[in-house]
Amino acid sequence: MQSPSEKKAGVYTYIGQWPICSVAWSVRNDKRSRLAIGSFREDYSNKVELVQFNPDTSDFTTDNRLIFDHPYAPTNLMFFPSEDTSNPDMIATSGDYLRLWEIHEDHIQLKALFNGNKSSEFNSAITSFDWADFDVRRVATSSVDTTCTIWDIEKEAVDSQLVAHDKEVFDISWGGFNVFASVSGDGSLRVFDLRDKERSTIIYENPVPETPLLRLEWNKADPRFMATVGMDSSKVVIVDIRFPTTPLMELCRHKGSVNAISWAPFTGKQLCSGGDDSRALIWDVVGSNFQSEKGDMEPEMWYGAAADINHVRWSPVELDWIAIVFLNKLQLLKV
Repeated sequence: MQSPSEKKAGVYTYIGQWPICSVAWSVRNDKRSRLAIGSFREDYSNKVELVQFNPDTSDFTTDNRLIFDHPYAPTNLMFFPSEDTSNPDMIATSGDYLRLWEIHEDHIQLKALFNGNKSSEFNSAITSFDWADFDVRRVATSSVDTTCTIWDIEKEAVDSQLVAHDKEVFDISWGGFNVFASVSGDGSLRVFDLRDKERSTIIYENPVPETPLLRLEWNKADPRFMATVGMDSSKVVIVDIRFPTTPLMELCRHKGSVNAISWAPFTGKQLCSGGDDSRALIWDVVGSNFQSEKGDMEPEMWYGAAADINHVRWSPVELDWIAIVFLNKLQLLKV
């Protein structure tokens, strides 16, 4: 069915039925312009909806059969991270648990619920997860119980679990085969190698005492770099893992807290950040005249939304499309 939308040159808007807190792009070759959006409602009952964008007509279409109920607001969404259409069509979500859903033409069904603590009736919330294209069998989750868990989704079993931090783990990101990083309420960004689970390397610590790092995105296209954001911070910190503890640069042009960060695909030269100042800023981080800068870097482009931006996601397969969400709106930006 045709769905309500607003049009502006280079900006395409889908108006949802509820406030939207999370968004994901499909990666499959036959579904490149499909997205998922997750609702944010204060109660238990939330929704995930699939939305199809047609770049030729600039229209959005939806199908009520491709909306599913989700316990609590999903903290993250990701489609199966492969362009190969012979792979199953699936989407993963996190909240109280990590869940895997199978997408069919006319319905979506739960395939697996991953519970790493069967001995207790209580489960610690999953704050985020990452599912990387270089190892599609494994999904890494972060939890408020200080652990990170690596799941083998084929066996539907825990591959590894480690106590990663002294406080809640708020975000997690793969950097390569067997290597991931996480950020925590203890203010640290740590890198782990599954071949040596007893040790981790602190790459960066929030200079603001007793303040969590909330967001982390490892640059998949150029794994020298990571981006992280502290709680209530208007700065995006770029870290070069070859030079730990000292940030490579700080991007300081937001006028409110930054809520989301996303690296560009393929080249990994650019980063998009969105925040409470209702702006999405696009930064040319890894430029040809690349050097360490402190606070004086200007964004290459910026876009003003109508309200606080909750999430941003650069399309993993199209360099010129970015999705942002705010209020009950999904906006696609042609950049």
